[in-house]
Amino acid sequence: MDERVLMERSQGPVTHSRLVRELTALGLRPGDTLMFHTALSALGYVPGGPLTVISALREVLGEEGTLLVYSGWNDAPPYDFTDWPAPWQEAVRAEHPAYDPELSEGTHDNGRLPEALRRLPGARRTRHPDSFVALGARAKALTDAVPWDDPYGAGGPLGRLVATGGRVLLLGAPLDTLTVLHHAEALAQAPGKRHLTYEVPVLDAEGNRVWQRYWDIDTEDEAFDYGQVVPEGVWPFTVIAREALAAGIGLRGRVGAAECHLFEAPELVRFGVEWIERNITAA
Repeated sequence: MDERVLMERSQGPVTHSRLVRELTALGLRPGDTLMFHTALSALGYVPGGPLTVISALREVLGEEGTLLVYSGWNDAPPYDFTDWPAPWQEAVRAEHPAYDPELSEGTHDNGRLPEALRRLPGARRTRHPDSFVALGARAKALTDAVPWDDPYGAGGPLGRLVATGGRVLLLGAPLDTLTVLHHAEALAQAPGKRHLTYEVPVLDAEGNRVWQRYWDIDTEDEAFDYGQVVPEGVWPFTVIAREALAAGIGLRGRVGAAECHLFEAPELVRFGVEWIERNITAA
């Protein structure tokens, strides 16, 4: 998009100092452990792009703060490759590169900010290929030794974010990007929960390429059959988030040209678990 159009949308450049002021006004605090999702173009024209946004977030959070993003792995083998003809499977098993936390590119689905954060000095990434990246005082605690199975459960980065009283920021990103609600799905006790088993090449402790099987809730399609309780074509996280906001959970504000939301992760996950258990059980 043309920079002049973006600048008119945001009524001038969304500079580092402006971001610091407006993020502070939204409610961010020094020492926060913050998972964030960003739609950069929604902010308007940001001189310097992703690195300017990350720099402003780090300034607001200070030395004791921590940033967390979902990274994933852009070049992971397809989940269903085990259904392919045997020769195709064998070729993939023989030569597909292993996930490397240091080098493997994150998914392109979540914009430019996660990759920019991953490349910064001091950033830490999970050895689990459904990966998260953190930078700051609690980065190691959030990303080290994530279990192969149930990575969205209590032992994964999202569970640790909630356990430490972390927060979630949607910086111009839509409500359906609330990845933390996958943790609510992992915790919820409701009928019909869907799980998948995947096989992925990874590096073992000695740096050797090995195939690892892991088990998880179904985040590719949906962990539950939401069709009877959510309007067709609407992602369930959007509905849960709207109802949470209506219940007084979360803050709203503007940063640059973007509508933004700030949630307390434990409060939002608790609401999500209750919503899933109530609605899915009743469906």
